Amino acid sequence: MRKIVLSLLLTTVATAASANTAVTFGTNWLAQAEHGGFYQSVADGTYAACGLDVTIQPGGPQVNNRALMLAGKIDFNMGGNLLEEFSAVQEGIPVVAVAATFQKEPQVILTHPGVAKSFEDLKNLKLFIGDAGYASYYQWMIKAYGFTPEQREVYTFNPAPFIADEKSGMQGYLSSEPLMVEKEGGFKPDVWLLADAGYSTYSTLIETMADTVAKKPEVVKCFVDGSIKGWYNFLYGDNSAAKEMIKKDNPDMTDEQIAFGIAQLKEKGIVDSGDALEKGIGVITDAHVKDFFDKMVAAGVVPADLDYKAAYTTDFVGAGVGLDLKK
Repeated sequence: MRKIVLSLLLTTVATAASANTAVTFGTNWLAQAEHGGFYQSVADGTYAACGLDVTIQPGGPQVNNRALMLAGKIDFNMGGNLLEEFSAVQEGIPVVAVAATFQKEPQVILTHPGVAKSFEDLKNLKLFIGDAGYASYYQWMIKAYGFTPEQREVYTFNPAPFIADEKSGMQGYLSSEPLMVEKEGGFKPDVWLLADAGYSTYSTLIETMADTVAKKPEVVKCFVDGSIKGWYNFLYGDNSAAKEMIKKDNPDMTDEQIAFGIAQLKEKGIVDSGDALEKGIGVITDAHVKDFFDKMVAAGVVPADLDYKAAYTTDFVGAGVGLDLKK
């Protein structure tokens, strides 16, 4: 009798699993620690528990997952920061941010040890900044702090010029370039997080089509809630299975790099800080978005008449989901 009951139970579970809604989530780059919460929820069954069969589709140099989402090939995409969402509104593209995985943008500027004592001291240095950075956050740096176009040198994603010049700074990503410079340059660089200097955009947004929000709100809620729980478990729980999935999707990823990435995310409060401490990971608030929008208008990056509120919704976040998982 016990075998029959067990068999029926397993059959029921298998049927439920097979009935889960298939969802594909595209990331913005090759698998890494910065994607850990999503891998966590696939690995530990959190998505499946609320009715989704989630496939993570890694990004990469030849992959444009946002374009695939616009074409209806994938359901959710890992966006960059709010500027991408503002741009979508400006271009009439019906993309909506439904959660902000990162409360802080992980964009940093690296300097040689002790060269600068404050963010404003960076004005005394040559700065290697890429074209995308120059058109966005560097315009804010000019407006808010008085940096100049003349001190900017074009960054070609080669750290050698920065390593060779002590009186220079270089753009980077918090969880990548600092470790790279330490290995290649033989010194531990000072790291200046733009978010801590006032560059207040959210980052690593979960975005989907406006039509999905309107017609499949239960799918959106399940995916957002599942992702939030995944991030709590990845940062504060047993993340071993997720790390193995990351390395499987990206064989070049090392345990050292993953550990460094997680440490930086936690130390700098990239995921879990600010409003997220009380309202939960993923939170978006109107006040926070308006603050960043106003800064970008002042810097001449976006037009003042942009309907920026069409770029996001707060309906799926801010309810404290997953706070009980924080250890």
